[in-house]
Amino acid sequence: MANEENKEVKVEAKAKVDEKPANAKPTDKKEEKKGDRRHDRRPHFEEKKEFEERIVEINRISKTVQGGRHMRFSALAVIGDMKGRYGFAMEKSGEVPDAMKKAVGAARHNMYRIHIVHGRKGGPDNATIAHEVLGKYGATKVYLKPAPAGTGIIAGGPVRAILELAGLKNVVSKVYGARASINVIRATHNAISQLKSYREVQTLRGKFEAKEKEEKEEAK
Repeated sequence: MANEENKEVKVEAKAKVDEKPANAKPTDKKEEKKGDRRHDRRPHFEEKKEFEERIVEINRISKTVQGGRHMRFSALAVIGDMKGRYGFAMEKSGEVPDAMKKAVGAARHNMYRIHIVHGRKGGPDNATIAHEVLGKYGATKVYLKPAPAGTGIIAGGPVRAILELAGLKNVVSKVYGARASINVIRATHNAISQLKSYREVQTLRGKFEAKEKEEKEEAK
């Protein structure tokens, strides 16, 4: 009899333990494991890139040696901050990703500036150049011409890459002669290096000198 009573008491105790309140929510094992981890997570901030990168061309290079052919790859990269700074470089490596990485790294060490002019109409969206210019490199010639707001960049791949990443919005271009990508970029760089600021152009045309004379005469 005593054993039977003990069994009944144990069964009742188990039943009480297994009973759950009506308002109890089902627990999830995953939530229990994670627990406080959600509160410990630090906010993730994405770092802004200083320069935008663009791979203009990738070529396969084959060199015949005594043991056979040695294959490599060359990558032509252009970078810019969209605010008047740009750079370009061409590097080689045995693998495509390595060649791209080396080209971008070399471009960061070859940075140049461009004179950006904002037209009267369009404001900051009308970023263009001050005057027409012709750049040369070898047998390649690149002609650049300022354009009104809304025109956009009318140019081929290599020229477009430099102009867009430099921060220009409205330019018309034309390429003459050889069309090798690296030569087109070097000719474009030669044209950009010849650009003058708006004030320099006006001074060469004699407009600022005429204004200064008029102001002096009025002061007298």
